[in-house]
Amino acid sequence: MTKISGTVRRSDLEGGLWTLETASGDRYQLSGETKGLEDGMKAELSGKVETSQMGFGMAGAIFSVSSVKSLST
Repeated sequence: MTKISGTVRRSDLEGGLWTLETASGDRYQLSGETKGLEDGMKAELSGKVETSQMGFGMAGAIFSVSSVKSLST
């Protein structure tokens, strides 16, 4: 299992999608357990980078989320 952290963003592209941008500028398109995410929240996500999948939003590598930990205060 991989952990990534950064800022969650919501986009209306292609009917809506979630992304996470890390402090180093990497961007992931999120799938899986996205319930509870809010635009602009700081979060640590646990899951797996899906190297064999591609999303319609083409907003970055797909990260299949298994759990979310809010880092926002």
